[in-house]
Amino acid sequence: MNPKRKQRLYLTVFLFLVAGGVTALLIQISGENMNMFYPPKDVVSGNAPVGERLRAGGMVMDGSVIRSTQNLGVTFVLTDHQGAEFSVRYTGILPDLFREGQGILVEGQLNNDGVLEATEVLAKHDENYMPPELMELQTAEQQQTPEPVMSAYPSSSMPLPQSSSDDS
Repeated sequence: MNPKRKQRLYLTVFLFLVAGGVTALLIQISGENMNMFYPPKDVVSGNAPVGERLRAGGMVMDGSVIRSTQNLGVTFVLTDHQGAEFSVRYTGILPDLFREGQGILVEGQLNNDGVLEATEVLAKHDENYMPPELMELQTAEQQQTPEPVMSAYPSSSMPLPQSSSDDS
């Protein structure tokens, strides 16, 4: 074999090995950082993995929020209003929009008792937004239509005030 062809063959094999290694590394890294979303039904049925980092979402059940008197700990129940509900334990400052009846996402690990030990609690950011996964959990009786907002500018349907001007 020609020495120049042999050198090209070695270089090509080396480049393929490096590209394969980089690709394998990227696939492994992306798999480790992936957080799956689980609705309350999947958490209760045992489809959510125990001891692994995951995201779960639902509505905070009315009357379920219990705050600790010694620290920033809080325990509450997430539900889908269809019979599936599970407890969440969190220590830290809750978002300002957190309240009972609110749709939220929690991130953490599910323990052997079925309680999600949350490391992060995310609440929806305004009154009109809800993640698509939680939108279907909200029942029709809990949805409220926003009241129309009065604009500071007159609309085309409202007559403009007539100014009194003399043309003399």
